[in-house]
Formats: sequence, structure tokens, C-alpha cells
Amino acid sequence: MNIDAPTGDAKVEKTERLIKHTGTHHRLYLWVLGAAVLGVAFGFGFPAQAVAMQPLATGFIKVIRMLIAPIIFTTVVTGVAGMDNLKRAGRIGLKALVYFEVMTTVALILGWVVAGFFHPGSGMNVDVAALNTGELQSTLADVSAKHTVSDFLLNLIPKTVVGAFADGDMIQVLFISVFFAIALAQLGQAGRPLVRLLEQVSAVLMRMMSWIIKLAPLAVFGAMSYTIGKFGIASLRPILNLLACLYLSSLFFIIVCLGLVLRFFGISIWKFLRYIRDELVIVYGTGSSESVFPRMIEKMETLGCSRSVVGLVLPAGYSFNLDGSAIYLTMGALFIAQATNTPLTFGQEFSLLAVCLVTSKGVAGVAGAGFIALAATLSSMKMIPVEGLALILGVDFFLTQARGMTNLVGNGVATVAMACWEKEFDADRAARVLVGDYSG
Repeated sequence: MNIDAPTGDAKVEKTERLIKHTGTHHRLYLWVLGAAVLGVAFGFGFPAQAVAMQPLATGFIKVIRMLIAPIIFTTVVTGVAGMDNLKRAGRIGLKALVYFEVMTTVALILGWVVAGFFHPGSGMNVDVAALNTGELQSTLADVSAKHTVSDFLLNLIPKTVVGAFADGDMIQVLFISVFFAIALAQLGQAGRPLVRLLEQVSAVLMRMMSWIIKLAPLAVFGAMSYTIGKFGIASLRPILNLLACLYLSSLFFIIVCLGLVLRFFGISIWKFLRYIRDELVIVYGTGSSESVFPRMIEKMETLGCSRSVVGLVLPAGYSFNLDGSAIYLTMGALFIAQATNTPLTFGQEFSLLAVCLVTSKGVAGVAGAGFIALAATLSSMKMIPVEGLALILGVDFFLTQARGMTNLVGNGVATVAMACWEKEFDADRAARVLVGDYSG
């Protein structure tokens, strides 16, 4: 028997919660958009005061991250332990990892090709010695020099169980969660009370998150006010070409690459984007895809993906399936090379692509993971001046927005794809949900 299957009362309760959830938040994106516009206007009009608004965004993200580790643990454990056999969990996990690697490789190649074709950094003729790297040094100090495959694999294992949760390392929490879930599943009937208890804990955490998410407009206002007040739109001009290339590449990847994946399963990418529009707007405003992770769990279940698949694939995707960050990695590296007139052979560019496959995973779950991964890549290869990161540090927030939204869509599509491949996707329910009917 599959202990993942909800009872009749649970189904009714969940449907009522989803209807209430939709009625409460179906216009959240309007509030967030309005807050973003106000934030930009406030940043323009009162830059000194606007910089002081940063704690609104920082506090919101910190509260979200405070709950992410226990949410991952309860979601993964109840999902894996709720499967009828561990072979099935292993099969789903293996399929997901293969899918993640294929899609992130496509994303890396896309960033490489676009940067090589459009040359966004050409003509800048930046003198590396003249760059102001003062603010950059503190960031580089946080980047570990160890980014080999063995170091990455060893980093999966936390020093202590408590330490993984205290540090909020998503990969380590995921490792512990899967390990714990396998052991719990092998207990059989004796483990069911604990599974049910963790399901209740998960419900409490989701309720807490539903309260916190109502503060998203304030967080977006704070983030946009701070960014515009400190840097101003004028700071975008020197790297406008990079911004345009990254946003267009991300859009292409979402519409074409991810769109084809969904189309294969009979789902419209446009309807899917409309379905997660609240989450997309929040990510755009806060610059963090982690801010909507709990909501995405609920949204994927609502769409028709089984709880067990969502519980395993979505948390893993947040650690290993960073499509937007992958596009940014190769594009950002080549941009700096072009801007600093650093010549690269085809072989060097190909080796850059190979190194990015490792560094894109090695810092998953870290705040500003894309920028840190880029710093790790340049530091380890020593072909492109790492000082060139100063060119994009000041406006990395605008680049983070594109990365975060692409990562979000990519993980949502991955969850749907895995559910469909495992025949654990309710297509009829999805068809109703995507047109706004949550009564199924």
C-alpha cells in the first residue's frame, strides 16, 4: 500500500485549502508589481532614504530561508518514505539527475553561443588595473579555492546533522533528508506514525509560510528601492549589451527549450507561466527563487504532480537544476574576457564550459550562487581576470532577476516532466487548473 495516498477527508481539506489559497493570492502579483513600481520611483526620488530600505528585502529572505531547511526535510522524507518501494525512488532520482544535467548543459551551451555570436563585451576595452575591486574583495574572500569534483562530492556530507540545518545548506539538507527517508521507509508499518507526524509538521510550516508570503510586496519595495537608490539606472549602461543578451537568452530557453519539454506532454508553456505568475513576479522583485520554494511545492501538487515526485524532484532541482545560473556562467565569463580584451582559443572556451558544469553545482543553495559560481570558475581557471567581476558586481541584482526566474520555471517544468514520465501526473486536473478551475 502506498502511504502517500491521501484519505478522503485529506482530499477535501486539501481542495478547500487550495481554493482559499487561490482566492487570497490570485492578485498577489498585482500587489508585487505595484510595490516594484513604487520602489523604483522612491529610489529615483529619494536615493539616500531608499538605500535604507534594504532590510525589508533582507529580512523577508532571511525569514524564508529560516523555514526552507525544515520544509525540504519534511517534504523529501514524506515523499520518499511514502513511495511503495525504494527502487521507484531511486529510479525517479536517477531520471531527475540525468534530466538536470542535460538541461543545464543546454543552458551552458546557449550562454556560450550567444556570447560568442553577439560579443556583448567587445569594444569596452577595460583596463583591469584601473578597475575598482575594493567591494569585490569581500565577495572573493567567501569563494573557496576548492572546486574539484571530489571536493564537491565531499561537501555533500555535512559535518553534523544539526550543522546542515543551521547553515541552511540545501544540498546537505537534501542528502540528510534522502538518507533519513530511506531508513524510515525500510521500517514499513512501524514508520507510518512518524511519516504522518512529519506530514502534520509540513502542514504547519506551510501555514507559517502563507503568512510570511503576504509580506512579499514590502520585500519587493525594499529591494527595488535599495537597488535604484544605490546604483541608479545609469549604472546599467556600460553592460546594457550583457543584460539584453542574458534576458533574451533566458526568454529563449524558457519559451523554446522548456516549452518543447512541456509541449511533449501536452501542456502549454504560456498557460504554465500564467499559472506561476505570482511566483515569477516575487522572484523578479526579490532576486531570489528560494523565496517561492514552499509555494512551488504546493503549486506543483495542485497542478496534478504526485506528492512523492514533488517531494523528491523539486528540492533536488533547487540544488542541481539552475538553468538560469548556467546561462549566466558562460555568458558572464566570455563577457569579461571580451571586455578586458582577453583572447581565448576554442579549446580554452570549451574547457571553460567543462569547468562550469562543476562550479554551477558546487555552490548551489548559496546566496548569490550565480555570481559566486562565476567567481569560482574564473579563480580556478586563471585564464580570464577575476578582477573583471567588478564590471558586473554593482548591477548583479538585475542579472539575478533573470537567473532566478529561469531557475524557477526550469524546476517547475522538471517536476512536471518527471511526474509525467512516472505516470504520476493528473493530466485532467492540470487542464482544469491551468484555466483557473481548482475544484477538481
